[in-house]
Formats: sequence, C-alpha cells, structure tokens
Amino acid sequence: MKTEDSTSTCIVPPAGMAQIGEDVGVYKATKKQIYSFFSAIPAGAFIAIAFVFYATTQTGSGDAPWGLTKLVGGIVFSLGVIMVVVCGSELFTSSTMTAVARASGRITTTQMLRNWVVVYFGNFTGAIFIVLLTWFAGQIMAAHGQWGLTILKTAQHKIHHTWTEAFALGIFCNIMVCIAVWMTYAGKTLLDKAIIMILPIAMFVASGFEHSVANMFMIPMGMMIAHFASPEFWQAIAMDSAQFADLDVYHFVVKNLIPVTLGNIVGGACCVALAQWYINRPH
Repeated sequence: MKTEDSTSTCIVPPAGMAQIGEDVGVYKATKKQIYSFFSAIPAGAFIAIAFVFYATTQTGSGDAPWGLTKLVGGIVFSLGVIMVVVCGSELFTSSTMTAVARASGRITTTQMLRNWVVVYFGNFTGAIFIVLLTWFAGQIMAAHGQWGLTILKTAQHKIHHTWTEAFALGIFCNIMVCIAVWMTYAGKTLLDKAIIMILPIAMFVASGFEHSVANMFMIPMGMMIAHFASPEFWQAIAMDSAQFADLDVYHFVVKNLIPVTLGNIVGGACCVALAQWYINRPH
C-alpha cells in the first residue's frame, strides 16, 4: 500500500508555495483591473481599521512597559492583514509579489506595474474612507481626546524620519508583511493562514517599521485632527494645534509616502517574493 509523507498532508511544501505565488501573481495582473481596484478598497479600509484598533491599545498606556505596549498594538494590528487575506482583497504591499509572475515570463512589466498602480490607489481610497468615518464618528475625542493625541504623535513621528530611514523602514516592513502572506501559501485551513500571520505582522508594527497603506490612514488622520479639530479637542489635551502644523501634504507625500512605498517594493518584490521563488521553484 502506497503511503504519503505525513507532512505533505499538513502543509504545502516550498516548491508548491513558489508555484502558488506565481499563479496568484498571474491572476492579479491579468484580470480586469477595475475588479482589482474595487478589491483594493476594502483592503485599504481593513488596514485602516486595524490602525484604529492599534491606536486604541496605545492610548493611556504611558505607565506600561514600552515593549509590551507595542507588542499588544502589533498583535491587534495583525487583524487587518488577516482580514485582507481571508477576504481575498488586494493590498499593494503584498501585490508587489506579482514580480514572480513577471520573472517567470507569464505576465508583462506593463501588466505588473498597472496592477500595482491600480491597487495602490484603491487602497488609498479605502484608507481615506476610514479617515472620514473615524472623523465623523467623533473617535478623536475618545479618552478625553487622548485617542486623537495618540494619532497626532504617531503621525508626526512618521514624517520626521530621514529619507534613507523611511526607505529602510519600508523595506523592513514589507519583508515581514510579505513573508507573512507567503507563509499562508503553505497553509490548508483558515486557522493555519490566520495564525501564521500574527507574529510577522506584530513584529513590523511593534518595531515601528513603515507600511505605505497603513500610513495612508495614519498620517491623513493626523492631518485632519491637526487642521480641523475643534477648540474643545485642544482644550481637552491641553495642547496647541501649532505644535502639529508640520502634518501637511508635503511631509506626508515627500517625507514619508514616496520613500516608504519604494522601500515596500524592494522588501516585498526582491527580498521575499523573488528570493523565495528563485530558491524553491523547480529547476
């Protein structure tokens, strides 16, 4: 009687994962891109909602150990990527892994880049929707305005990296995001796929790495608070809005979004997807 290696029934082996990664890239880049855009909107929203959760866990945690606080924030943020993967939504940072389909010659460079651009702007649309929803919900006044202050401080920190720092943090971040998603290719159940993503995602968030789509929520949310919050908000936190005047479009786009996005591309496409695919594909 023929027996099968017990491990093969539990996980997909690395060669199979490489094939899945390639097939997923072909699917994303060759389908009608209007569907990619609509699929990317909830992905941007899921990541933004996860940052709402993150901000809640960080609010009022001043006396708690810094590392443990960040760990909790990272773990709860992993919900966002879990929702993206389980719901089949398209997230720019993981869509950079379509580079393996290009390397295999199954899609063109134009198809790959078109998918990246479409998904990027779909993610941005979803993130801004959650910014507006959070604003009109009055969430910034939670904990007597301390929730909004958490957003302000986090957003301001993000725009003051040097360009090199932001680029490197973007690489670091998407190494962790894409290795999390790549590892889901080994799983065969919903639980497998969800659990395997928690620690890699928690690691990038807790360590302060930079995720372009997450920043599409965090920094615009900080900009909204800095420029449009009511006098009652500033009175509640006993601060002046002038302290956050640097939360503007220039700092958001030039000082953060551009270098972080480029870093995310390098981290996801080169450091994870192409490396894993080249090493593990059948030769």
